[in-house]
Amino acid sequence: MNYQELLEDYHKKKSEIKGRLKEFRKTFKQPDEIIFQELVFCILTANASAQMGINSVNEIKNVLLEGSVNDLRKGLKGRHRFWKVRAQYIFHTREYLKENFNFRIKEKIYSFKDRNLLRDFFASNKDIKGLGYKEASHFLRNIGFKGYAIIDKHILNCLYEFRQINKPERPKNKKQYIEIENAMRSFSERVKIDMDEMDLLLWSRKTGKILK
Repeated sequence: MNYQELLEDYHKKKSEIKGRLKEFRKTFKQPDEIIFQELVFCILTANASAQMGINSVNEIKNVLLEGSVNDLRKGLKGRHRFWKVRAQYIFHTREYLKENFNFRIKEKIYSFKDRNLLRDFFASNKDIKGLGYKEASHFLRNIGFKGYAIIDKHILNCLYEFRQINKPERPKNKKQYIEIENAMRSFSERVKIDMDEMDLLLWSRKTGKILK
């Protein structure tokens, strides 16, 4: 692959990509219940597809805030690969946020002055189940926060094809994740494409879609 081809693709998709990022920024103006819905989407997208995450969230919206584990499982069964464990993850995370922060998720997010500590809170917190650094980054990007790379298999393969990383292996820990993210940031600066836009651009080149 060459950079010129990438730039041409970017200019074709630039308007749609910027529009999607604008939608993400609007999300954080929504109530905490909608922010939680985005968090749940990311819990459901881990080791699954974005479309499966979207479809699954739509099936459990009516029980998301007050439903039991069994209610969540009924909604996810037949629609998600890991319906049993993801229902447990969602329930545990919801109850943790209610008990410790009175479900004021936006207020808790605002309390962080350091963007890395903000991501750490979602990625490393044993009571926020099923995220890790990729999906914590995904969540924050989807509610309008900039500068986080969502390093999934599509992004890894693109970075490898553009010779920005030595192998397209998923990062095993925070250190490796940050190293790949920094490689992507440097690449974005070099070709003069904003990293948030680059993330959606590379993902679209592998999937044909510009989703959340």
